[in-house]
Amino acid sequence: MSSLTDLCRYPIVQAPMAGGPSSPQLVAAVAEAGGLGFLAAGYKTADAMLRETEKVRAATGGAFGVNLFMPQPALTGPATEAVAAYRHHLAAEAATYDTPLGDRGADRGDDTDGYDAKVAALLTEPVPVVSFTFGCPTRDTLDAFARAGTYTIVTVTTAEEARDAQWAGADAVCAQGIEAGGHQSTHQDDPDADHTGIGLLSLITQVRETVTVPVVAAGGMMRGAQIAAALTAGADAAQLGTAFLACPESGAHPLHKQALTSPMFARTALTRAFSGRPARGLVNRFVREHGPHAPAAYPEVHHVTSGLRKAAARAGDAQGMALWAGQGHRMARELPAGELVELLAAEMSETAQRAVGTRSEQ
Repeated sequence: MSSLTDLCRYPIVQAPMAGGPSSPQLVAAVAEAGGLGFLAAGYKTADAMLRETEKVRAATGGAFGVNLFMPQPALTGPATEAVAAYRHHLAAEAATYDTPLGDRGADRGDDTDGYDAKVAALLTEPVPVVSFTFGCPTRDTLDAFARAGTYTIVTVTTAEEARDAQWAGADAVCAQGIEAGGHQSTHQDDPDADHTGIGLLSLITQVRETVTVPVVAAGGMMRGAQIAAALTAGADAAQLGTAFLACPESGAHPLHKQALTSPMFARTALTRAFSGRPARGLVNRFVREHGPHAPAAYPEVHHVTSGLRKAAARAGDAQGMALWAGQGHRMARELPAGELVELLAAEMSETAQRAVGTRSEQ
């Protein structure tokens, strides 16, 4: 098994972005340029996941990873009732887009996102790295990946989650600050903790003082200077998602790419409107109108709104789409992924040289 720093030439990780952005083309381009690209297996079948790993392998010999969603607890009675109420609340949206609201039974089939099948597939056909979101695997699972020669990373949002991941046998943790776009990867979805997440620099320090395994930093970074700051704070690598959304290899919808730098979308917010879990995205009409009413019910709400999001995209209506983005979205650059990796690395180097020059002048 390789160490984290042996996996890629630069300490730059392209975040796994479920729903389409993390295309095999994007992952391969990042790997070819010396970064670590990640496929997102969330919302896919095990077979679809393997087809994507085959495409990446055919395009590059570089290291890459696959991200898995951890199974979520079944809903209790009150949460089920809250989902029913939210469906009623969204009835006007369904009428506007002339599309039915989704249903977990029709869209998903079970509560696990095919987790066991994906783990089995990745143990049979190992990839260099596997990461986990929304929780921590068992020690048996992490040990099995270790025997397969796969490096494992668990996404965490607190020092306590990092400690648990290290205890379970993870090779590294990905410390996700509240600035990050997309879903907050908390291990427990507690509505009382909404909007109480930790900023990235503080989180890096807390995690670094709690665990001895390598730390990947994630959250709002768009420039090499920010990566350098994260490394100085104690991270071993930096994971960027929004920075890669605008790349031509990204599978994000064109409206999503355009919205990143559009003056129409000036800020981001954490919302449960689209999925039932807190996720950071550009504030649009759907977030404003429905965010306050959305229950803590992932993945049920995700499936309820699935058809609405797709219909909005077909209609060219960015106001009804889930426009996931981190706080640095206005700094997005429309560059090929390989060029972006090289530019970020150059910016890191320039920042380091500037810091050395400043110290020598003192």
